[in-house]
Amino acid sequence: MTHSLDAATASRFANAALGHVTREYPNKLDHVMTGRRDVKGPRDLHPIFFGSFDWHSCVHGWWTLFTLLRLYPDSPEAPRIWALANELFTPENVAAEAAYLEQPSSRGFERPYGWGWLLMLAAEMDRHDSEDGRRRAAILRPLARAFADRFHAYLPLAAYPVRVGTHYNTAFALRLTLDWAEVNDPVLAALCREKALAWHAEDRDCQAWEPSQDEFLSPALMEAALMRRVLHPHDFQDWFNAFLPRVGSQRPATLFSPASVSDRSDGKIAHLDGLNLSRAWCWREIASALPEGDIRAAIARKAAATHLEAALPHVTGDYMGEHWLASFALLALRVQPEHSTLAR
Repeated sequence: MTHSLDAATASRFANAALGHVTREYPNKLDHVMTGRRDVKGPRDLHPIFFGSFDWHSCVHGWWTLFTLLRLYPDSPEAPRIWALANELFTPENVAAEAAYLEQPSSRGFERPYGWGWLLMLAAEMDRHDSEDGRRRAAILRPLARAFADRFHAYLPLAAYPVRVGTHYNTAFALRLTLDWAEVNDPVLAALCREKALAWHAEDRDCQAWEPSQDEFLSPALMEAALMRRVLHPHDFQDWFNAFLPRVGSQRPATLFSPASVSDRSDGKIAHLDGLNLSRAWCWREIASALPEGDIRAAIARKAAATHLEAALPHVTGDYMGEHWLASFALLALRVQPEHSTLAR
């Protein structure tokens, strides 16, 4: 079965995101309190990204909305998205979000996952051609610059990659950041490539000991997706041959089998639906870089389809997944598997 983004799916995802980007509670803050003056609620701390259970999920909830708005500008949800964006994405609110970063206690705030997603959101907003879209993109630009500056400061200090399948995964953050940096900050783009090569160029024969119980990223496939973006196609094929040399025989087997989710009301266990969706995204991106007729491309597309089949029915329904899963589904579905292109 071929899974693709269509108007009905876009509406489903848009309504889910509209239902949580302004839902302030429940909320899990990444917030250091140095005194009583720091005891504040989500909206007081973050006047734009106060919903969706946590800051980063709100950021990529907005990425979902802006992406769908661009791809389906005449959707029934479009007026609601624009109205809400016009209310929240103001210069004053962006300045407040940026001011939060300037506090000494915020040095590690959302590093690196939220950093990458904020830049991914900014990259998406830059793609909007309308006058309203360009205005909103310009308003967000100072916050994007603030997070880019954080990457400039942090990456030279990062001697080692983080390979876990959760928020600290560095391959995921660099993969997202490149969408923005390649257009807006060539020095940062070069730094991302430099770190990716330093961390991963010599990786061989990945054992893929996954999944872990609360992962939403595949450490193995996320690394491969980053290297696909960093390397020339021919160089990537050579690297991939060494990194996962037995894909043709579907080994390691775990990478081809969707994770089982035993309790979707448990926020950590629900991460595994995200693992299935992000694996589908990675497999589709990997397939796009393999030569025409390479059996591994067909295997990768089939693995992506299998993972999407397992996860797409569960994108909505329980808030522990609903506040973020549509973003991961959209990452996968915007990759066109038959044509090896990205619906940017």
